[in-house]
Amino acid sequence: MKKTTFAIFCLEGSVLSFNVAACAALIPSIAAEFALSQFIVGKIIWLYMLPYGLAALLYGPLVRAFDARRVELICIFLFSLANLLAGFALNIKMLFWARFLMGIFGASVIPLGLILIAKHIRQENRGTYVGIFFGSTFVASLLGLFLSGLIPWRLIFIIPAVAGLLLWVVMYFRLPTFKEDLSRFRFGYLQAFKDKKVIRIFIYIFLVSLIYHAVQQWLGVYFSTQFLLNQFTISMLITLTSLSGIFGEFLGGSLADKAGRQKVVGLGILGMIICIFLLLLKLPLAMLGLVMIFWGLSWTFNHVGLATMLTDLPAELLNEAASLNSGVRFISGGLGVSLGGLIMQKSFTLGFIIFGTGLLVLLLFSGLIGNKNITPAA
Repeated sequence: MKKTTFAIFCLEGSVLSFNVAACAALIPSIAAEFALSQFIVGKIIWLYMLPYGLAALLYGPLVRAFDARRVELICIFLFSLANLLAGFALNIKMLFWARFLMGIFGASVIPLGLILIAKHIRQENRGTYVGIFFGSTFVASLLGLFLSGLIPWRLIFIIPAVAGLLLWVVMYFRLPTFKEDLSRFRFGYLQAFKDKKVIRIFIYIFLVSLIYHAVQQWLGVYFSTQFLLNQFTISMLITLTSLSGIFGEFLGGSLADKAGRQKVVGLGILGMIICIFLLLLKLPLAMLGLVMIFWGLSWTFNHVGLATMLTDLPAELLNEAASLNSGVRFISGGLGVSLGGLIMQKSFTLGFIIFGTGLLVLLLFSGLIGNKNITPAA
């Protein structure tokens, strides 16, 4: 893979991710402007995640039959326009529609990135590349979160819109064709789900993503209502999860190559359990900051370990596995945000206990997803 091509996909992932995490921190500000409940405005999270997850299932099979270059040029252009619509939304319904469209057109980036890494990078180095790829998205997410506490919320959508249109120009001239990878169009999901290993991995991904987003996407509301923190402080706390997440993706990816995928996944979920139960305590602000750092690091260890594990699956399952990674994560994440809202609205303590216990159960059964055929690099 050419460095320029890989860099373009990292930049595209950055544009995609700029406001994904920031939206959770923006909920109080958007609710105040439109004079709505924070729990109503919170729908902007799952109205992005669910269509993203469903659309992602199409892109892996789609790039078998259509040049991925053309697919990406169309998607990044329409994704940028959807961000413009969100930035100039006159009411909450317009913002909801914009988020829906952002999910549909943004879903192509991650599957294709994983497909390219799996096809063009040696197995013993894939974790490092997966870590760099996702690490770049966390850098953008960190920047978006940081700015969400300093600038009007509308600019958090306008910035990636402009950046996406500029990137489209670069892609038009520098992104190569992928016609050599073309074959006939087919959905191989039935074949993929005949493999028990695949089923176990994606059940695990579904559950861990549901729990993560059920907690993560309501942290802004938690800090606002339970600790009475202002917008800047909330944004900075959530920013810490992305800051540590950058190191988590890079370090976790490298460890996945050296120590094994399953060990990194297990370390990540153990750290998440510790963090959720610490949130049950009324910690001082400095301690909350440390918990957020550890939370971001733990999630990204789990994330990069699982993503690298998928690139090791058989080539005939690769496109479906890459699409399922995004599809399952975002569908379950959207459901997690909705479920988390229902529970957290009644009691944050109850929510943390339920979701922390759920992660503990997953940790006990994490050995079922291990791939004994993958050994660390010497």
